Amino acid sequence: MDDRAIVERQLGRSPRAFRRVVVRCPYGLPAVTEQEPYDRSGEPFPTTYYLTCPHLVAAVARLEAAGGVERWSTLAREDTALASSLKAATEEQRRVRRELAGSRRGRDDGASLDLGIAGSHSLRHLKCLHAHVAFALARPGYTLGERVLGELESPWPAAECCSEELRNRQQ
Repeated sequence: MDDRAIVERQLGRSPRAFRRVVVRCPYGLPAVTEQEPYDRSGEPFPTTYYLTCPHLVAAVARLEAAGGVERWSTLAREDTALASSLKAATEEQRRVRRELAGSRRGRDDGASLDLGIAGSHSLRHLKCLHAHVAFALARPGYTLGERVLGELESPWPAAECCSEELRNRQQ
């Protein structure tokens, strides 16, 4: 089974703007995908790196449900190292999106190419922590995302891959 089919099963739907798998879990299956800046219809897809590993997605969701987005937004505003990391990653995000887009400008005439991680307009307020963790895994050295990832109790399943059954299940 190819990566796209596994990602589709991980998400429970067809992935929008899927480009390729950029990070695999310790068991070798897709964990983070790279998305095109625009889907096939030209609609912007501002999340360049997308978590697909169900176990990791659930771990980040628990962190978000416990107030993680606001807490990490506050930390990123107050801690100069985190603020600097976020600013550098945002600039990298914009560069990558422009590179991936090439001459394409989509239905928004390229406006979304200037958005930050998870489509954020502001460095003061984080959006989806999933996107920050995905960015950190895809682009090592992103301190803020790596610290969010480090806060997760168990980012990967301990005994076996949570997606292995998805690869083996008949359609």
